[in-house]
Amino acid sequence: MSPDAPVGPEPSDENVHEPGPEPLWNESWYFDFTDEAGTLGGYVRLGLYPNLGVAWYWACLVGEGRPLTTVLDHEVPLPTSPRSLAVRAEGLWADHTVEAPLDHMSLACEAFATALDDPAQVYARAHGDRVPFGLDLEWETDGRPYAWPGVARYEVPCRVSGEVLVGSEALELDGWGQRDHSWGVRDWWEPRWLWTAGRLRDGTRFHAGDVAFGDARIYATGYVQHPGSAPEPATPDRIDHGESLGPDGLPAAGDARIGPLDLAVEPVAFAPVLLVAPDGRVSRLPRALCRFTDRPTGRTGAGWTEWTQPQAGCRHRPRRARVPRRRRGATRARRPAHTRRPRRPRCESR
Repeated sequence: MSPDAPVGPEPSDENVHEPGPEPLWNESWYFDFTDEAGTLGGYVRLGLYPNLGVAWYWACLVGEGRPLTTVLDHEVPLPTSPRSLAVRAEGLWADHTVEAPLDHMSLACEAFATALDDPAQVYARAHGDRVPFGLDLEWETDGRPYAWPGVARYEVPCRVSGEVLVGSEALELDGWGQRDHSWGVRDWWEPRWLWTAGRLRDGTRFHAGDVAFGDARIYATGYVQHPGSAPEPATPDRIDHGESLGPDGLPAAGDARIGPLDLAVEPVAFAPVLLVAPDGRVSRLPRALCRFTDRPTGRTGAGWTEWTQPQAGCRHRPRRARVPRRRRGATRARRPAHTRRPRRPRCESR
């Protein structure tokens, strides 16, 4: 290994870490997956916020011609054991197990999810159809893990297999994915970033993270990993990205340049998240299953991409409780939850 080769994570990094004192200190595990064709995929994120006393849990399935099926809960009780990654809440049970450090993790989930025909409805906190949802998946390392330089975070390219249950469907998965683990302060409401990871059909893996405040980049890292080789780091001057936005701010197309790769990014299906800070600030996270094409070589592949979109000047304020008025001699039936008009965050500028 050359002296410039990246330093990988240690097996002990797979453990749960002692939290710092900051309110937004969190420990996060992401699990992405796609099928071979890039037409079906999903992800899970478990985020522990010990100083806020809650865990965030996200799980989803998306695909061409499918509604978004999503679980989004930001009020999950923390695991009962400091070494456990099992969480429970109303309509949710999930566990995440390190079977062999840096080599194999398993994930199980049983929940009630929301099915939405329009993924942007997530931003309006819409009520869709309630459907049973389950995951029984394995992430087995397929390549070498990559540690972000100077940051408590690492990425692990994986082969993903198992079963996904949605309503009466049972879907067998034998595909690819990425998992990552990070710990420290994460502010979703100030910086903007791109995170992307995928696999080309010839087995080449790639990943990039690019973080900025306003127009000033503050951090960038990434790699390209050819089959059987160590990750080749991409220096910040060889990482760049751009995107064009469609309705509701969902990216319609994009570009990602990572070392020798010049990738056209085609979002296939979105599983976005609305993020509300304890102080009411609002951000959007349009996360997408994507197809990728390397322009110089024509190679294609699939993976996931996320963009943060802080909503400047927009602040969520809970509505005051209202006493319903009833007309004399008449009663009014309450509309079913999934048909009520969704509430959007209120913007201070309005």
